[in-house]
Amino acid sequence: MSNIITGQYVQIAQTPASVGERIFARLIDIVVLFIYAYAAFYFVTYIDENIHDLDTWVVPFLTYIPFLFYTAICETLTHGQTVGKFLLHTRVVMVDGSAPTFGAILLRWILLPIDLWLTSGMGTLAIILTRNNQRLGDLAAGTMVIKTDNINQIHVSLDEFYSVSRHYRPTYPEAAELSQGQIDVIEQVMADSADYDEQRVRQLSQKVQQTLGIRPQKGSDANFLITLLYDYRFYATQII
Repeated sequence: MSNIITGQYVQIAQTPASVGERIFARLIDIVVLFIYAYAAFYFVTYIDENIHDLDTWVVPFLTYIPFLFYTAICETLTHGQTVGKFLLHTRVVMVDGSAPTFGAILLRWILLPIDLWLTSGMGTLAIILTRNNQRLGDLAAGTMVIKTDNINQIHVSLDEFYSVSRHYRPTYPEAAELSQGQIDVIEQVMADSADYDEQRVRQLSQKVQQTLGIRPQKGSDANFLITLLYDYRFYATQII
């Protein structure tokens, strides 16, 4: 497990994907590429036999470029996932927990041939020995592959949050002591349903409880943090 300290000094835990999960996800991606290559072969054959006046750049653009840039395209469009990673519930993130930048994704793609060539030996060993199970491309790009939880996802409607009724009765008066920076962290963790992680939410909840000296009422860690958001908004509107 990797502990990340945000800009507001809140510690968040992210669990690196295991070696087995990473290899299995890669095998799935290879199968996807073989299926695409098989379909592309017949597509090119059809083009050659039936369409003779098509611009010469169209065929390689529609066939070879997606094949070569598969991982870079997928991870850019899906915020760090390929088909294999999606099925294995894993995702590429920066080591600080943020979404991967295009530059980081591109660097991982450039070094992918080296990592694949070493996968049967030293490449796998590098993933095992590094703290966050990082391959060479991850180490160079400052990224890691983490596990994600897509079963008990939660999404907080910030529109609903910002329209707290004046008749609302807060549960935790201590919410008024939170800073805007701390509220920003809670909002980011709870609103991003794509990256929702129960362990991440639990650790943030415990940190807030410790900081404010709160003993939460019945309910999950997620409900506790959501209630704090509502309570904070209530108290904030009282001074406007």
